[in-house]
Amino acid sequence: MLRSLAFATAIIATGASAAPAQFVERSVDVHGRTYRYQVFVPADVEGEQPAVVLFLHGSGERGNDNQAQLSQGLPPWLKQHTDFPAVVVIPQAPNDTEWTDKADADMALAALDKSVKEFHGDRKRLYLTGLSMGGFGSWQIAADHPGMFAAAAIICGGVNALPDDGRNLYVHGVPKGDDAYAAVAKKIGKLPVWIFHGGDDNVVPTEQSRRMNAALLKRHAEVKYTEFPGVNHGSWEKAYATPDLWDWMFAHKS
Repeated sequence: MLRSLAFATAIIATGASAAPAQFVERSVDVHGRTYRYQVFVPADVEGEQPAVVLFLHGSGERGNDNQAQLSQGLPPWLKQHTDFPAVVVIPQAPNDTEWTDKADADMALAALDKSVKEFHGDRKRLYLTGLSMGGFGSWQIAADHPGMFAAAAIICGGVNALPDDGRNLYVHGVPKGDDAYAAVAKKIGKLPVWIFHGGDDNVVPTEQSRRMNAALLKRHAEVKYTEFPGVNHGSWEKAYATPDLWDWMFAHKS
């Protein structure tokens, strides 16, 4: 039997036939490798065509236990908001990999596609969000797949490699340095984006989000930018608690 988180019992079904909101485990085979991932399934989606959100976690949640990616960001928020109306796909990047690696991006999109098919999701209402490493990955996927998503919320991410980092964590396929921001803005096309960042982030420089915002504004793109003064790297709690975030996201269709 597929395992679900204990919180699933906390929601009371509104009708006798309603299924409760829950997290369920799934797996997908990509390039000869099997990856496990989690899916948040809202209450009673049978007969519906729900929106589907792809969530990319940060570097601290990498692994192969299919649990760590539930510990930060959107999944803990979902545990407190079990009336959330969308399916949320929550893949897990293996250790020592990055969401900007093609293999990880392919895996995340394969999990998304499989979930859309299983839960009869609305392909005109696919949404993208990620934090930190997942923010970098969100820029990467948005740049590589323009038109796939209806809107994105990108939290404390960036596009350029971090100083002395030595990782593969930067948006590939665009020039490095100052030209990266304009290139990413051009690649993502008309995707509406809400960017969040802590004003005192000492892990991913806030300047990266400021410059992406400026590059999108220069292209007259639909972009919102929220900076939390005095907040360090962990800006995702405030970001996902932003009252009108999901109304804004779900107002868009591709």
